[in-house]
Amino acid sequence: MIIDGKKTAEELRQVLKNNIAQLKSNFNTVPGLTVILVGEDPASKIYVKNKEKFSNEVGINSEVLRYPENVEEKVVLSKIKELNKNKKTSGILVQLPLPKHISKRKVIETILPDKDVDGFHPMNVGNLSSGYESSIPCTPLGCYLLIKNVEKNLSGKHAVIIGRSNLNGKPMAQLLLKENCTVTITHSKTKDLKAECKRADIIIAAVGKPRLVKGNWVKKGAIVIDVGINKTETGIVGDVDFDEVSKIAKAITPVPGGVGPMTIACLLKNTIECFKRANS
Repeated sequence: MIIDGKKTAEELRQVLKNNIAQLKSNFNTVPGLTVILVGEDPASKIYVKNKEKFSNEVGINSEVLRYPENVEEKVVLSKIKELNKNKKTSGILVQLPLPKHISKRKVIETILPDKDVDGFHPMNVGNLSSGYESSIPCTPLGCYLLIKNVEKNLSGKHAVIIGRSNLNGKPMAQLLLKENCTVTITHSKTKDLKAECKRADIIIAAVGKPRLVKGNWVKKGAIVIDVGINKTETGIVGDVDFDEVSKIAKAITPVPGGVGPMTIACLLKNTIECFKRANS
């Protein structure tokens, strides 16, 4: 089974659209998302354009603030502080990567945790790992929803996560632990990655290595989620060898068209959750 991320994201956006219509009738206003984009990174520009498009589609007030590559750090931090106080702004997102002279940590920590739609603020990271309510990073949340669409009961399943980043691997582990999975996080220093994967009921590959996970790494009936986006001479591929693994796995996400669309849909979901918390 090929997991259709586009279709699932479309269905989620429809639910969110209905939510927003209800919120508008209850509060006479709608959630607002402000995205800050620094510089001219081509991938970031495409991503921000899609965020804007889908925000408008579901009825979120979307605003993109664009700054040149050489903008001073204090200008960006000052704008974030201003947005923190703005009641019309439910969520703030600063598009990464940032130019070297701007501290990613300072930027993330300046955003009010209640408006942190990316779920990167240390307060939200701590809340997630403690099992409290928090904004959840969009890509792991998207992966989680795709897995739950295939398998409702994850209790006792063995999940192997390839990659230990703050963006994907670590929050993914927290979400699966909450579902009573046994979670193994693997990384570049893992001794026998193939053997670890072979034991897994669920594999999440988020390491940025083209076609790393081969067919003989995967046991029959496993669920495989491919977060990787790698440019190769033959086009965009994931971290999983799709042709080989799709013959063995119970379910697998394609690249593109798997996790990517869910990441943006989950950003919209987080924006609505921030709005609800602010108005509860």
